[in-house]
Amino acid sequence: MNKPDIIQPHATSRASERNFIFAAQSSRVVFAPGSLQRLPEEVEALGARCALVLCTPQQVVMAQAASALLGSASAGVFSGAEMHVPIDSAWRARRHASQVGADCMVAIGGGSTIGLGKAIALQSRLPIIAVPTTYAGSEMTPIYGITEAGVKKTGRDLRVLPRTVLYDPELSQHLPVGMSVVSGINAIAHAAEGLYAQDGNPVMSLMAEEGIRALAQGLRGIHRAPADMAARSACLYGAWLCGSVLGHVGMSLHHKLCHTLGGSFNLPHAETHTVVLPHALAYNASAAPQTMARIAAALGAPDAATGVFDLARELGAPTALHDIGMPEDGLPRVLELALSNPYWNPRPLEAGALKQLLENAWAGVRPGR
Repeated sequence: MNKPDIIQPHATSRASERNFIFAAQSSRVVFAPGSLQRLPEEVEALGARCALVLCTPQQVVMAQAASALLGSASAGVFSGAEMHVPIDSAWRARRHASQVGADCMVAIGGGSTIGLGKAIALQSRLPIIAVPTTYAGSEMTPIYGITEAGVKKTGRDLRVLPRTVLYDPELSQHLPVGMSVVSGINAIAHAAEGLYAQDGNPVMSLMAEEGIRALAQGLRGIHRAPADMAARSACLYGAWLCGSVLGHVGMSLHHKLCHTLGGSFNLPHAETHTVVLPHALAYNASAAPQTMARIAAALGAPDAATGVFDLARELGAPTALHDIGMPEDGLPRVLELALSNPYWNPRPLEAGALKQLLENAWAGVRPGR
């Protein structure tokens, strides 16, 4: 009598994809043009009465408008948010929040501002209302990052997950095209790595593909017509999806390299992600071919790595680390740090191949050449 075939869990990627654990994270999301006007009632819904508005020095006017909306429920504006959240900046913000008696925070801006809110919440447990004005996606994650002594340390803690997120496409209408593009490709990086994450699941994979597709289309629309609100809305929608992926599954080599480059050499965050992503995808392509096919399809390109590179070049974004301030003699230090505390990655980390990846990214070589 013939024995029936036994299907092993790893026999097909389709079968293995069904073995997963999915723990949903709870944030209230309000997505609509003009949703900033809901800020007072969202603060009240948290049971808060004294909201500190956070921003960078460049976004004080917008933060003051948010503070005015809150009226007597505002604890004022703290405009000290900085890129990569230096530890000294975090301590100053924590002290200020305590001094003004804040019982919640409104972080209005991009990843730097939302990151500062997280640094405060990590210690104080104050709830965050995030009002993103870029496409980075940090508002949907329990991930925080603080830079100390030239090293950016990241972690996950549900205390820093914003309780409420107000997505208002109108707030990004004046975001310069160049910043819009790199911010959007930064978000695409979250989705791309989420598709081959060790703890990935089908729900996040669907969101990742849709997020990449929305951002690629939306960014092209913004590049053609910066005031196109449909394109702005598509990008913010894509940012929500990609940020949700980042918040639910682990990241890999790409994010490790970008945190190292940004924290150690103070490179601009979104631009670093934009430059490195094609090369990280090329490095992992042989170990995750089905993922690369899904990324390519979402981009409308024949190949994932070259698709991202060509999208960046088409939209006028930087494609070389040397163009965003990375010294060539710093590459060995980046390699050392990447190898010393590696993330899980679908392809094992190999010193020679990583060295080539960094050299290609520094020079701006198109993947595949």
